[in-house]
Amino acid sequence: MIKKMFLAVLAIGIFASSCSNDDDGVATSRLTLSLDGLENLGTDFVYEGWIIVDGNPVSTGVFTVDDSGTLSETSFQVMKETLDAATTFVLSIEPANDPDPAPADTKLLVGNFSGNTANVGSEGIVADFASASGKYILATPTDMDMTNESSGVWFLDNSSGSPVTGLNLPTLSAGWQYEGWVVFDGTPVSTGTFLDPAMADDNAATSPFKGSAGNGPGYPGEDYVMGTAAGIQFPTDLKERTIVISVEPSPDNSAAPFALKPLAHMVPANAADHTAISMGAGPVSSLSGTVSR
Repeated sequence: MIKKMFLAVLAIGIFASSCSNDDDGVATSRLTLSLDGLENLGTDFVYEGWIIVDGNPVSTGVFTVDDSGTLSETSFQVMKETLDAATTFVLSIEPANDPDPAPADTKLLVGNFSGNTANVGSEGIVADFASASGKYILATPTDMDMTNESSGVWFLDNSSGSPVTGLNLPTLSAGWQYEGWVVFDGTPVSTGTFLDPAMADDNAATSPFKGSAGNGPGYPGEDYVMGTAAGIQFPTDLKERTIVISVEPSPDNSAAPFALKPLAHMVPANAADHTAISMGAGPVSSLSGTVSR
């Protein structure tokens, strides 16, 4: 008899650990996140979880991520009836002081619940980079000095004799943009942001590094021929530097690349100027995780 009573108490305790009542007597449950690869968003932005119930988003709470990738919170208390009715989980990036009760466009992860688990990923809500590819050339078209050609990178393909788009990238969902980078001794310096790889990037006319001979070709890229960055005086030589294409939240307050980096390539030491060079897959083309209720 004592053994049976002990087992009954144990069962009640296990149930209470996943389902409890708040101060108003409303039953609540726990939503638990197991997410990899998230990065520190700085002080101006936070991550926010959402469950979709009858087509409508319901916030499950906000959290931050430190420089080591550790989430400030991984478990969130949600009304049991609401959580049980959820069909989908979405993770978004939101302003830290956000007056808008709806999710921002910058949605990073999504996944449908199957039973009590949702496998979430970025492919279905940011973009699928499985077929992404890229080419670039070394050249400094905004600089009249032809001795500095290896100090600029332009994402175009001139192998046919005429320049065409060098980046094969999917259209991003609202709230996201592409950004090019050159990594100088471990420090990334932007080449500019863009949405369409067939057009010039956003800083084509305002770059602090370009020369005075125009804005360059109508494709993303940068001439590093003036000024300094990452402790390096321009012009310089981009050979043996790493070229990266990242996917950035918009707006973005970080001077570093975001977690998603679908394309990257170290410029060969013997790279020829004005010659198309193929990029390879980047270190991170998708983010994923699991959510349980």
